[in-house]
Amino acid sequence: MTSLRNRLLVALVGAVVLAGALGAWLSYRIAKTEADAFFDAQLRETALLLRDEVQVFPGAARLPRSLPEYDFIVQVWSRDGVRVYLSRPHEVVPGLTGPGLSTTRTTSGSWRVYGVETGRGVIQVAQPMDVRERRAARVALRSLVPFAVLVPALSILVAWIVARTVRPVRGFADALRRRRPDDVKQVVVDGLPDEVRPVAEALNELLARLRSALDRERAFLADAAHELRTPITALDLQAQALADAGDDRRAAALGDLRAGVKRVGRLIEQLLALAREQHGASAAHATLDLDELVRRTVAEFVPLAEAAEIDLGIESADPVRVAGDADALRRLLGNLLDNAVRYTPAGGRIDVAVQREDGSPPRALVTVADTGPGIPPEERERVFDRFHRVPGTSGTGSGLGLALARSIAARHDGEVLLRDGPGGRGLYAVVRLPAVPGP
Repeated sequence: MTSLRNRLLVALVGAVVLAGALGAWLSYRIAKTEADAFFDAQLRETALLLRDEVQVFPGAARLPRSLPEYDFIVQVWSRDGVRVYLSRPHEVVPGLTGPGLSTTRTTSGSWRVYGVETGRGVIQVAQPMDVRERRAARVALRSLVPFAVLVPALSILVAWIVARTVRPVRGFADALRRRRPDDVKQVVVDGLPDEVRPVAEALNELLARLRSALDRERAFLADAAHELRTPITALDLQAQALADAGDDRRAAALGDLRAGVKRVGRLIEQLLALAREQHGASAAHATLDLDELVRRTVAEFVPLAEAAEIDLGIESADPVRVAGDADALRRLLGNLLDNAVRYTPAGGRIDVAVQREDGSPPRALVTVADTGPGIPPEERERVFDRFHRVPGTSGTGSGLGLALARSIAARHDGEVLLRDGPGGRGLYAVVRLPAVPGP
């Protein structure tokens, strides 16, 4: 019974049958009650008619004869209780009863009796209960004929209406079943019932997100292929130069080749990390100390900063905890620090700070401030696009670091913001993440 059509059909046909059965039972009871009342009225009218017309005792023409088809039995009693007339002498009939209607049992069965007093005695008209019950049942059963016709007809009509009502839903399902795997166009919602329309609209929203994801994946593959073509070509040229170099130039050529391999390796690593983030293939979130994570990440970049003659340090680190993936957050901070070290000139400064922002809900802030060339305001949103580099920069980055940082922050319900550095110099990168409530 998982089919909505079958559920509706069973429920509606069951309701029709139940209503028909209840209506038939009520109709039968009402018809039988009315038949009983009609037969009681016949008894009364017969008795009253005899009282008004009978002028003499036995032998009078007005008294009914004993006819087989006449099921009433008439008795006449004198004032002293002697029966002076019986329309069927050989029947076992009830004795003298009081005036009005009453039910009496005899050895031959139950009788319905109506008695009426006259000036000379009492007239009783009696009818066997089994006879009147059979007649009442026949009358009541005739009232069930419309139900016997209407209930099957209504059941068939309900089945037709249900089939016609769910036809758009079945057509909608058939249209989806016939679609190709790469067909992500929106489905048509016109003509669908109001109960199914929200499902179709939600499916359209899902298809729109899927279409966007497929477009991003195609663009990602195209950009990755384009970006990998240049360093791989450079590696091929450097390998050729290494093969052709003499002994005096072989060390320099080998150094260039190693640097190229390192750049390609970093590019591939970032591509894989970005692909994992965009497809949600990351570890489950756990509660961790963000300030300690920042300290360890900064410590990893200190040798690189010292080699570039840059002062890298932690300005402040408030204790704050967040729920997240430690490796992903370390990668986020590493990308921000790598960009800062890469673009900050020798003698520059990079300050890192961790702060807790109380509120509802509380937030954790990590800031990376450098004294590099900064990013123009009109470029600060575009630098989060994959493979985008600020025009005029001379760095050797791949253009994936900030895109990866934003993707990781979004997965943690956070954000990455870029602002002017202190005094209008350099760049001020801010990571805002939800903090775990409590100390």
